[in-house]
Amino acid sequence: MTSIKGSVAFVTGGSRGIGKALVEQLYERGAAKVYATARDPRTVTHPDAVPVALEATDAASVAAAAAQAQDTTILINNAGAAVRGDYLAPTTDDVRQEFEINFYGPLLVTRAFVPIIERNGGGHILTMHSVLSWMASGNSYSASKAALWSQTNSLRLRLHPRGITVTGLHVGYVDTDMTVDVDAPKANAHDVAALALDGIEQGAHEVLADDVSRQVKAALSGDLTALYPQLAG
Repeated sequence: MTSIKGSVAFVTGGSRGIGKALVEQLYERGAAKVYATARDPRTVTHPDAVPVALEATDAASVAAAAAQAQDTTILINNAGAAVRGDYLAPTTDDVRQEFEINFYGPLLVTRAFVPIIERNGGGHILTMHSVLSWMASGNSYSASKAALWSQTNSLRLRLHPRGITVTGLHVGYVDTDMTVDVDAPKANAHDVAALALDGIEQGAHEVLADDVSRQVKAALSGDLTALYPQLAG
């Protein structure tokens, strides 16, 4: 298990939403240093955080960020986007973009930081998934998150012998800028961040941060009509 106190964390998408809450709570729990990334590092507002410019889909940007954060022991892959590519659109451009951001971006960052964390004596990687890793939304967002879930499951097996524990964080709607137009119950970003950090300290394989995530995962072993009642008619 990894202690937050005294750790050095690298948080992608650390300037707003869940990422910002994670940065705040990492410091509250005694992290020695927190790197917080954004495309524009000037948007990182925490007074103690180390702002880092990062475009997670660009290998050169990832390499430059990793070179700046050689003391990292905890990596949090939080950055992502909801492009919601239409499978039946005339082109697959949006679908490809969604996978570049939500699947390949975390993979590039993880590949860059695994040797760093290993060299620093081992540590932890936490990756932000979604309840939509397990339930189709009708567009490519859920597919990209399902692929990321599978990636995380594979990396957990690969990295365990190397002293790196991997946690997947699943949650439904969270009250952030991304869901401002959503009229549905939303989790509080600080509550989600607290559960995520609990998961790191407990060495949890997965964190299910709200009721809807727990309910949907439990339904995976049932008939598809439990998740998609429109198929029953």
